[in-house]
This record gives sequence, C-alpha cells and structure tokens, in this order.
Amino acid sequence: REGKCFMKAKRQRTAIIFLIPAVVLLLCFMIYPLGKTIFYSFTAWYNFSTEQTFIGLDNYKELIADPVIRVALRNTVILMAGVLIFQIGFALILAIMVDGIRHCFKFFRTIYFFPIVISATAIGLMFTLIYKYEYGLLNYFVVLFGGEKQVWINEKSSIYLALIPVVWQYVGFYFVIFLTGIANIPADIYESAMLDGIRPLQKAAYITIPMLRSVLTSSIVLVISGCFKVFDIIFMVTNGGPLDSSQLLSTYMYQKAFARGNGGYASSIAIVMIVLGVAVTSVLRKLLSGGEENE
Repeated sequence: REGKCFMKAKRQRTAIIFLIPAVVLLLCFMIYPLGKTIFYSFTAWYNFSTEQTFIGLDNYKELIADPVIRVALRNTVILMAGVLIFQIGFALILAIMVDGIRHCFKFFRTIYFFPIVISATAIGLMFTLIYKYEYGLLNYFVVLFGGEKQVWINEKSSIYLALIPVVWQYVGFYFVIFLTGIANIPADIYESAMLDGIRPLQKAAYITIPMLRSVLTSSIVLVISGCFKVFDIIFMVTNGGPLDSSQLLSTYMYQKAFARGNGGYASSIAIVMIVLGVAVTSVLRKLLSGGEENE
C-alpha cells in the first residue's frame, strides 16, 4: 500500500513538473496581458505613455454611445450570417459532392484546401487589386464587355465585398473537416440505403447530414467564434472604410490604439470583444448540443 502511495505521489510530482512550463507561459502571455487590458480599459491612456489616469467606466459609457461600435456590431452579425450560410454551407455541399467522386479525389481535396495555406494578408491584397477602380480585375471585365468602370467598394457594399475573401479562405478548412466526418460514417448504413433504392439527395438529407451533427456543431461554434477574430483581410481590403462602413470591433480597436493613440478606449473594445465572444460561443454551444444532452 505504501508503495502504491509512493508511486502515485511520484506520478503527481512528474505531472506537475511537466505542467509548470505550460502554466508559466499561460500566465505570462494570457492571464497577465488580460489583466493589464482590463486595468487599461478603466483608464485614460494615450500614445502608450507611462501615465494612466483612472477614469472608471467612462470608456465604456463612451463605447455605448459610439455610433461606430453599433456599425461594427451590425457588421459582425452580417459576417456571422455570411460564414454560416456560405462558408459552412459551401463546405458541406462540396464535401458531399467530392465524397461521391471516385476519380481525382485527392486533386479536389487539395484544390479546395489550398486557400487556407495562403496568408490572409496576401488574400486581402489580392482582393484589393481585384476591386481597384483603375486597374482592378472586375473593372477590366466590365470594360471588356462594353460597360463602364464601377466603384466597387462603397458605403453600402464594403462589408459584403470584404466578406467574400473571408468566406473563400476558410471554406477548404471546413470542407476537409466534413470530408473526414463523412469518411467515418459506417459504410453499412450507406449500403443498406442503396439496397432500398435511396437517391443521392435523400442520402445526403437523411443519412449524411444527420450523422454529421456533432461535426456540424463543432464547426458552427468554431466559425462563429472566429468572426470576432477577423482582422487582417478586412484591414487589407477596406481598412474599415469607407466612412467606417465596414468596421469590425477588431479593426476599430486597432485604429483607436495605433492610429489615434487611445489605448484606454481600445482596451475597453478588446474587453467587449472577449465578453461577446465567450457569451455567444457559450450560448451557441448550449443550444446546439441541447438535443444531444437530452438524448
């Protein structure tokens, strides 16, 4: 018995020793910066000076009255709807289609996954060149077919045009996830359905999609939480403009901190982003997994 206790204590000490580096990194690069950000959000802190003046909830009061914050929240909702409908939807359709292809399977899988390995900054730059007025690809084809050049990025269209590269980049990521999930569905189920004369659309609707429920749940939670972290593509394509029409919380926070030097206000935006991200993700996970828990 004493030998077992000794071995148990030894294993615990070994586990603690291996956990220490992870805990130190977590404290240094997550907990401490988060604590400092919370502190800065209650201060007037400009141009990254060494002086911070405590002002209580003034930054949060200003944030509530800020019209750009309302635009950013609206754009975040548009982004969420876009990635759910198009990113998840296209990825699921492509996975179902490719799963039914016997030839060139690896080719299609590589092609669809390819955008995810490209830098988001490079993708943003590419779409910026596509939307350019003078020498953009879209206007080139418009002129080629006898039309007149258009200003593609304006106050009404900016967030939707910036949404296109965001969706395009990550479709391949979720495509591979769904393809892996489909591959894990037992073949016996499909074989039985085929003997009963099931059609391809019925196969997808009544077998594939229901069997991918847990994968879909995880993917939806990932894609929604990722909306609060979108920055680089929006920054490259529109930089939040024109006239703040395509601002997200992330781009507005960046501008407040680095372009306008208001670190305290930017910190309050960061805290709001964290709270909203955790709240939305938690509610969504609970709603989507509710049926599974009841079962």
